[in-house]
Amino acid sequence: MGRDVEIFRRHLYGPGKTNPASKGSVGAELVDGLVIKEGDYKVVKTRFSAFFATNLHSFLHSNSINNVVVTGVQMPNCVRQTVFDALSLDYQSVTVIVDATAAATPDIHLANIVDMKNVGVATPTLEEWCKLA
Repeated sequence: MGRDVEIFRRHLYGPGKTNPASKGSVGAELVDGLVIKEGDYKVVKTRFSAFFATNLHSFLHSNSINNVVVTGVQMPNCVRQTVFDALSLDYQSVTVIVDATAAATPDIHLANIVDMKNVGVATPTLEEWCKLA
């Protein structure tokens, strides 16, 4: 119903309105080829950052995971907030897969990639990252 969304966007949610990424909506579907398996850790994200108001950091820290790879849409919002929170939480390396992220326009996407690269975020393509992994 929108109660978990930021206060400035609550008017976009609620009875009779299509919630863009609510459970069961098209926006909440996984991309083809991505499958959640038994035992996979799942985060229900209710704000821009995957770290905010979730136990993601606690899970990663308690499992000695020091590297974060971020993909997703809405580069200036969700992706960027998650990346900068990961940096603030002192993850050893933070990577954004540039061709597995998106923004409203190519210019917005590129500007955000440049900003992140300038603070030390790795920005490979998916193909480049797979060769490194």
